[in-house]
Amino acid sequence: MALTIGVPRETFPGERRVALTPRACETLGKLGAAIIVEESAGADAGFPDQQYIARQARIGTRREVFENADIIVQVRALGANPVEGRAALPLLREGQIVIGFGEPLTAREETAALARAGVSFFAMELMPRITRAQSMDALSSMATIAGYRGVLLGAEALPKIFPMLMTAAGTITAARVLILGAGVAGLQAIATARRLGAVVSAYDVRSAVKEQIESLGAKFVVLDLDAGASEGQGGYAKAMDEEFYRRQRAALTEVIREQDVLITTAAVPGKRAPILVTAEMAGAMAPGSVIVDIAAERGGNCELTLPGERVLHHGITILGPLNLASTAPYHASQMYGSNIASFLKLMVKDGQLKVNREDEIIRETLVTHGHEIVNPRVNEVLGLASAAPAGERR
Repeated sequence: MALTIGVPRETFPGERRVALTPRACETLGKLGAAIIVEESAGADAGFPDQQYIARQARIGTRREVFENADIIVQVRALGANPVEGRAALPLLREGQIVIGFGEPLTAREETAALARAGVSFFAMELMPRITRAQSMDALSSMATIAGYRGVLLGAEALPKIFPMLMTAAGTITAARVLILGAGVAGLQAIATARRLGAVVSAYDVRSAVKEQIESLGAKFVVLDLDAGASEGQGGYAKAMDEEFYRRQRAALTEVIREQDVLITTAAVPGKRAPILVTAEMAGAMAPGSVIVDIAAERGGNCELTLPGERVLHHGITILGPLNLASTAPYHASQMYGSNIASFLKLMVKDGQLKVNREDEIIRETLVTHGHEIVNPRVNEVLGLASAAPAGERR
């Protein structure tokens, strides 16, 4: 009997992405897997049921998807959908595999619930940043969308235009944009702001990204700070101590004062986003200036950020957008579906499931298995004994 992969409709409020696009379904079908997709699962992303059927996927009810699938693929698994996602728990069965974003480093109760359900949960946000896993790096894919959309939000809110124009009415000066954080989202924000014609500068605690920033046509802001080891496990940014952030904020104040748009992108997996911009620093910007806090989902890099809201402070607009990737659901789903398909290729061979826990990619992303939380990193962050039975965790 062929291995079956199920694609349920996303239930998180406002979530428009889908875990597999029709093309990704076709890719997995060539591996010998059967695909069942919940009716209208891809409609909000621009993929109607007919496109799935044309790619040899079967359309079913939500219950049919969970009952028939050996592997459930989602954008937001329980930990990333803690309220609406609980409705799926009774539909899961022991031995089933669940793949998706799940906030395992912070969602303690939800992770334990998946363990109690007896499913093997793979968290896409734990994908190691190694060369072999680049095609599976869903965090980077979604950050690309977030960086792009963040700049567009800033451009729309700014009472100026980005490019320099020489007109009969005089010369219009280009807007000045500063990007804090040069990870994937930050680099995409730099590229997008430059394409719109802004004068762009960027700052990151990692001096190693200077070349990448300058290659995109932006100026690298140099602050007289000792960042030390600013890159943590897996290539992600590392949280620094509060004294470092205090000195960083003081040095950044004069730089920020000159900007029209400030875009902050600094986030550390499993931790609250560091405060890089205080209310005093924001107030130093000229009236009409805009701050777009892409790190709002983790609390925000700006002290004034209210996640999901628009704040006006002394004439400065502070935006705290949430779920930016979902605002471009077609391409976000296309990228995420490709990441999922690449990941599944590690485990699906000739229509059969083969989970090699010796493989670094599988080992690092596997969170729950056999009624246990088996991921050492998750256990360490949550303060749990490694691989302790889920029922014993309190």
